[in-house]
Amino acid sequence: MNLNQIFTSQRTGNNPNTIASRTDFQRDFDRIIFSSAFRRLQNKTQVFPLPGSVFVHNRLTHSLEVSSVGRSLGSVIGEFIHDNFKNDLNEDSKSFYLHNLGNVIAAACLCHDVGNPAFGHSGEDAIASYFERNENQIKSKFSEKEWADLVNFEGNANAIRVLTHQQQGKDFGGTQLTFTTLASIAKYPCEAVAKEKGIIHRKKFGFFQNEKETFLEIAKGVKLLQENDEPYIFKRHPFVWLVEAADDICYNIIDMEDAHRLGIVSTADCKNLFFELVKSETDDIKRVDSKLNSIGNENEQISYLRAKVINALINKSVELYRNNFNTILEGNLDKGLLDIYKSENNALQDIESFSIEKIYNHRAVVEIENAGYNVMYELLDHFIPSILKHGDERKSYDKKALKLLPQQFVYQNGTDYQKVLGVIDFVSGMTDNYATDLYRKIKGIDIGMTV
Repeated sequence: MNLNQIFTSQRTGNNPNTIASRTDFQRDFDRIIFSSAFRRLQNKTQVFPLPGSVFVHNRLTHSLEVSSVGRSLGSVIGEFIHDNFKNDLNEDSKSFYLHNLGNVIAAACLCHDVGNPAFGHSGEDAIASYFERNENQIKSKFSEKEWADLVNFEGNANAIRVLTHQQQGKDFGGTQLTFTTLASIAKYPCEAVAKEKGIIHRKKFGFFQNEKETFLEIAKGVKLLQENDEPYIFKRHPFVWLVEAADDICYNIIDMEDAHRLGIVSTADCKNLFFELVKSETDDIKRVDSKLNSIGNENEQISYLRAKVINALINKSVELYRNNFNTILEGNLDKGLLDIYKSENNALQDIESFSIEKIYNHRAVVEIENAGYNVMYELLDHFIPSILKHGDERKSYDKKALKLLPQQFVYQNGTDYQKVLGVIDFVSGMTDNYATDLYRKIKGIDIGMTV
């Protein structure tokens, strides 16, 4: 890829640039911060049940921390590109890499989770499995590619929809972000059907059929390298690895800190795991040990080590990005930066293995996953059969169900696929509390008027 062509200030919605004190990429950051999709992340589960007497991370606080790490990564790599490829860069590119790559990565990190439904990954699973379990009844209503979108539903593709789709009665182009920021969150830039047919071995996909033309416009704007056109498959944008690394750094480490605060993980286990990683990446471990021993509060000890671990992983990610830069620019790196690191250093692998065994399979986490799965599945089952009926097929109970759908999610003149996506928009956008509250009401568990 040409370093002068992989970024652009062009936006969805053809929103003209304005003369302002902020750059186009700073405006992206601000637009996300003030968007309702981002705000709703404050009541979406990261890992542990919300709320509780002990504060733990939700999707919003996680995204803010990922954005902070992402800005650091983007700024350092921007300087690296500026300093090492000066002869290849025009003046606009020099300015972009030196002053704005950090803003792009920070903005992309902010919105990397806006497509995730309530209740973490179990919410994603519930949406995908709803269509799998009802295949015999409804599959015939959709094309092959549309059906692949539905049975493989996942948050990455939904994020592109949330950020670019024009809901009923709202502005064209969605949040109207730059193509550069949007390309930076496209971890799996391909159609779902490519995964279904085994053409690629990516776990996920990057955009729904409804947003296909928008994504092709984004790909053209930032010069994504195309691998296939039927179905469409692109190579990753070079900035994606930085967004992915920032996310991987935060969730690997912060989930452990949260588990410690909740008493799921002992202080000794958490300290040992963090200390081993820091020890493997510093030449002055005695100073770290001395500082640690001067802190009396156990939570503060873990916070100190967490900060040291994150700093070490940022430095390591920068090193790996630099070392693999040509491969990344070609779109050919087949691993995330932290996956490479885990193959070189057992310390992070030990943290991940411990987390899987002791945290992600803890009873409290499994309970919320089970509950969330059932809530999301039942909400879809309440609306989708009714939205797929036409004319006289709709009985009184169907009409009453659809009255609960806000108008911005109702595409009366759309195809069955577009109508179903409207329902998914409504359900996937819900916070944990709202989804649970609506579920209890439609099931008759709670009856009464709420204003």
